Amino acid sequence: MEQEKQKLMYRCKIFDVWEEEVSLPHGKSTRQSMIDHKPTVAVVAVNDKKEILLIKQYRNAVKQHLLEIPAGTFDHDSETPLLCAKRELAEETGFDAANFISLFEGYLLPGYCNEYMYFFLAEGLFPAPLPPDEDEFIEVLPTSLPDAQEMAKNGTIIDAKTALGIILAVPYLNGKHSDKE
Repeated sequence: MEQEKQKLMYRCKIFDVWEEEVSLPHGKSTRQSMIDHKPTVAVVAVNDKKEILLIKQYRNAVKQHLLEIPAGTFDHDSETPLLCAKRELAEETGFDAANFISLFEGYLLPGYCNEYMYFFLAEGLFPAPLPPDEDEFIEVLPTSLPDAQEMAKNGTIIDAKTALGIILAVPYLNGKHSDKE
């Protein structure tokens, strides 16, 4: 499929919305909307008690407070995934980590959005607070791994990136995976 025409419909600080005319394999074309999103990170942060640091924050798009892992958007094009993960962890939890392990990277909603997310496990936490974003009011909730897994299963955690982050971290946290593999 080939893009014929593209029109910017909306722009904000983290994404643009485009309307595109796309040529289909059978010769016809269709109009599709696409969100062009800056890259993002998500961090499964684990303290010395082997608790995952979940954060509770209000999400206006779904009109409720959600339990999530720390996450956020690249500040600028030259920011690396690791630097973004370190910054978001510090802004949202007040911690940095001695060890970051890359867990996964990929597209979140490729049907209409090119948001690409990098998942990290962060261990060896130490205090390193950064001021939170002006629109963030976050409560940090240390949660045991079994409790976090159960919360993802029973619907207490309804944020997909958080459920995926927990699933990805389990082999590392249960000692069944070596980051040297």
